[in-house]
Amino acid sequence: MKTSILHITNGDSTTNYLKKLNIQGDFITWREMLCEGKTNVHVGSEHFWKARFEFLKQSYKVTKKQFIDLTLKEYRNLCNQKSQEEIVLWFEYDLFCQINMIAVISWLKKYRKGRKISLVCSGKVKGSNKLLGLSELSAKQLKEHYKNKIELTIDDIAYADYVWQLYCSNDPIKLQNVYQYQQNTTFTYLIDSLLAHLQRFPSISNGLNKIENSVLDIAVNSKLNSQEELVSAILQQENQYGFGDLQYRKQVTDLKDYFSSFSPVKLNKTGVKVQQQILNTYANMRDDFSFLGGAKKYNFLYDNSTQKLLKITSL
Repeated sequence: MKTSILHITNGDSTTNYLKKLNIQGDFITWREMLCEGKTNVHVGSEHFWKARFEFLKQSYKVTKKQFIDLTLKEYRNLCNQKSQEEIVLWFEYDLFCQINMIAVISWLKKYRKGRKISLVCSGKVKGSNKLLGLSELSAKQLKEHYKNKIELTIDDIAYADYVWQLYCSNDPIKLQNVYQYQQNTTFTYLIDSLLAHLQRFPSISNGLNKIENSVLDIAVNSKLNSQEELVSAILQQENQYGFGDLQYRKQVTDLKDYFSSFSPVKLNKTGVKVQQQILNTYANMRDDFSFLGGAKKYNFLYDNSTQKLLKITSL
């Protein structure tokens, strides 16, 4: 007798690929980007979805209909999937996927207690110099990943839930302690993603975070003739985040005060000073409504020399 399986994937491309390969089971596509915007620890709660819609509406002009059709309907479908004996998670190595992954595991811990949960996670592949996403794997490689899926222990599930709770807390310094001292070998790429997350807080040197500094560095060091070329260059260099052109286009827009032109791409005098770490632009960038997980982005500074977060005590 075959075991019934529910597959929860990181996106439509993975879902379609698995169906094309005739992987047996039911499918749910997790359409969220919990690595951006405010999150709530209670995944699936009314408060959780309200906060997510407000962020997506404000930052990416997502309409209520789009949110309901693409995200909420799929989540309700997940809630109705109760009969399967095994749940297989399909996620990738980058920050985008890893944060979604621990959120889903946290939900499963609460609502599907006792089920067999397995993980298929792509990244390092023999013969490849770069980390690969699931849709980049050949059919043979994908099936091999599935064959070698990892069954999560009770401790693994508890660990992922714990990290999710810390990600949603208002104090990311606690998350820093996990990065440094409480690692888990099952989740191969989670620790690197936590470091990438911590580096998204503004640096103590010039008030921009790692991604924002990278945008300015690429603008200076590459001969680019349009904003689209700039976004493409960022996509090629910053693959640890798993962001798409939509996210990086927003990053560039948020930094428009530092550009004199996008045709060709050129920084203004202020942008050059910030890029050279001569000028600290924290005061200009600060936004009290910008969140990373449960923490206000501008309540903390990242010190690159020590790889540690510092809390700003007086604001």
